[in-house]
Amino acid sequence: MTSLSTQIRDRAAGFHRSYWLPSAVTMRRWAFASIVVNAGITVTGAGVRVTKSGLGCPTWPRCTPDSFVPAQHDDHSPFNMAIEFGNRLITFVVLVVGIACVVAAIRLLRSGDGRARGRRDLVRLAWLQPIGVLAQAVWGGIVVRTMLNPYTVSVHFLLSIAMIWAAYALFARAGEGVEPPRSLVHRHIRTLGFILLAAVGVLLVAGVVVTGTGPHSGDAAASRFHFDVRDVTQLHADVVWIVVGLTFALLFALHLTESPTRARRAVLVLFAVELAQGAIGYTQYFLAIPAALVLLHVLGSTLVWICALRVVFAMRSRDPVPSDAEPLPTPATPVP
Repeated sequence: MTSLSTQIRDRAAGFHRSYWLPSAVTMRRWAFASIVVNAGITVTGAGVRVTKSGLGCPTWPRCTPDSFVPAQHDDHSPFNMAIEFGNRLITFVVLVVGIACVVAAIRLLRSGDGRARGRRDLVRLAWLQPIGVLAQAVWGGIVVRTMLNPYTVSVHFLLSIAMIWAAYALFARAGEGVEPPRSLVHRHIRTLGFILLAAVGVLLVAGVVVTGTGPHSGDAAASRFHFDVRDVTQLHADVVWIVVGLTFALLFALHLTESPTRARRAVLVLFAVELAQGAIGYTQYFLAIPAALVLLHVLGSTLVWICALRVVFAMRSRDPVPSDAEPLPTPATPVP
């Protein structure tokens, strides 16, 4: 029977190989991990807001004027400080995963087995992760120093959405070949997919406007958008129905044209997530926006975004990467 120490050593060695001697499969795993941690910190950031812990650490980069870690502070409770400081610590988890993506992509590029020739695109996409984390950290300091101004808080969320896009692009590209993309559906249907993705982006922007107008500001001292909450909520709901309508139209078009199963399945999953998200949104509205449902709604918004990205990538192909036992194809050299 294998001892516990041997199992731990083997797992540690496998973990080290996943980024130091990567394959296409382990590269995708690190990209998937980046999607997860970026989505996770988006939700925990909402947790900071609904617990009124946005200024739990009233300064940046320190938590208090005299300490990088939570310390006694008359104006902030230990609970709020712990919540905000804990969210700051999660940033380091996101950074570590981002660095692992970069190391894996560079090692894959430089490997001598030919697997990653021409895959500089993976390196470029991987670098967006740690760069994005650093940008988010700096912007987080601006959020604190502006006392949770709703404009800066909104950009903070949208930066996370952008990082999820970059992580998903890395995940998708790591599982593809190096040939130019070819559409798997009619070009007008693919255009509809891009329109749907843009509409989801507008929906997220409308959502942050509602958030910046609503009751969960993150701290009693935080300012709010000077909009009528009923008006912006109605606008948000209108955009929701546009997104749902576009999704249904895309699903209908894919079925009519007998498009690939993976594309139809991706749109069907998106449609189901949208319906669940809509149910949560209407429920929290009629229950006066309870904190727990706000967290679910933020989680739902990230899932809608991820599923919309999946739809766009599912409608085109660059030919799949061969198995790990085979080298990745190299781009064709132009004939002089």
